[in-house]
Amino acid sequence: MMNILVTGGAGYIGSVLVPMLLIDGHAVTVIDNFLYGQTSLLDCCHQPRLTIIRGDARDKALLKSHLRKADVLIPLACLVGAPVCAQRPIEARAINLEAVKLLAGLSSRSQMIVSPTTNSGYGIGKKSGYCTEKTPLRPVSLYGRLKVDLEKYLLDSGHAISLRLATAFGISPRMRLDLLVNDFTYRAVTDRFVVLFEAHFKRNYIHVRDVARAFIHAIEHFDAMRNETYNVGLSDANLSKMELCLEIKKQVPEFHILESKIGVDPDQRNYNVSNEKIEHTGYKPQVGLQTGIAELIKGYQVIRRNQYANV
Repeated sequence: MMNILVTGGAGYIGSVLVPMLLIDGHAVTVIDNFLYGQTSLLDCCHQPRLTIIRGDARDKALLKSHLRKADVLIPLACLVGAPVCAQRPIEARAINLEAVKLLAGLSSRSQMIVSPTTNSGYGIGKKSGYCTEKTPLRPVSLYGRLKVDLEKYLLDSGHAISLRLATAFGISPRMRLDLLVNDFTYRAVTDRFVVLFEAHFKRNYIHVRDVARAFIHAIEHFDAMRNETYNVGLSDANLSKMELCLEIKKQVPEFHILESKIGVDPDQRNYNVSNEKIEHTGYKPQVGLQTGIAELIKGYQVIRRNQYANV
């Protein structure tokens, strides 16, 4: 059993990861301000090895008081995504960068840090081929730039692993509808149509449960993986927005896909990503895109857009 501190542990990733950590027998302390009014960890409250602290990941005294006994630090507290960071740039820098630097600065080299960054750092990607962990980073948003700066800081600490996550999808107790697969599937189920801008732009995707498994894999193989970055995505899911919609249409045949020749996607990311490096450590995703889409279709019988979004 390890003691694991998770900031932002009631968020989209955390509310999937924390139950997995508890099932594996670990003691987990979550610090979260419950910004979105979520109730995502209620089903874990019977677990004696779970501690939940309603607090702010920027609170130095709070972090120090819970940091001492931790074997693993997982900083998930974040304003996630380009739109919300653009709307709230001062908060984004304070939460996404400075708060994690504070946490890392208070830690010791004997503690493991497993941090999510993002393959948003690849920005406009490469003209041909796949982005690997050695590809120059060219982020096109404040969100991407902050994550790139954070990754360098953490790796310089000497006791961290950085997971460059693909665009996540799938059902989580703290659901998000603003993620691309989740959004397009919701539109297919409820609106039956979508209008695409710059439909050729490509991204890589990964199910939220496989994101959680990547964190667990990194903890279990920390010594072999430390001080490195790893892309985490589905190697068979480097898809353009149009290709993604056609995948959804396989399960929602009445989904109408319209492409606009006028208009610009505010998120200009466009890249193919290689996930070979983490796969060579023994990590393999378990949830394919079509399985995740089926899960979302089922989930959208339960929820509606006014309940779940970051912006």
